[in-house]
Amino acid sequence: MSKLFFKGRIDAREDHRRFGYNTKRQNKPGTLSSPLSLTVSSLARQAELELILQQHSLHGTFHVSDDGEENLTELSAILNKPKTQIVASTPNRNDPCLCASGKKYKKCCGQ
Repeated sequence: MSKLFFKGRIDAREDHRRFGYNTKRQNKPGTLSSPLSLTVSSLARQAELELILQQHSLHGTFHVSDDGEENLTELSAILNKPKTQIVASTPNRNDPCLCASGKKYKKCCGQ
């Protein structure tokens, strides 16, 4: 069968750029091109948050609210990003067991 009669999709992998997925993101939140938008209640609170942004080398724009409401969700999302979990690996089959029984792991706790 020749390629002229092929009616399926030629490339099995989808082009994620067409579907809105940004796989190689250039504008990360908190940079100069995409600053954080923060609403604070007073100028004193703004000065505190400017120090926090400087410590973490982030950039943001501040809006002082007269009614006293603060909106710091973007900042808290960046600062409280979950860390990668590091778990101790299990021993190999022929290593000594962790329970200090003197047996191999495969004969003791690895069953």
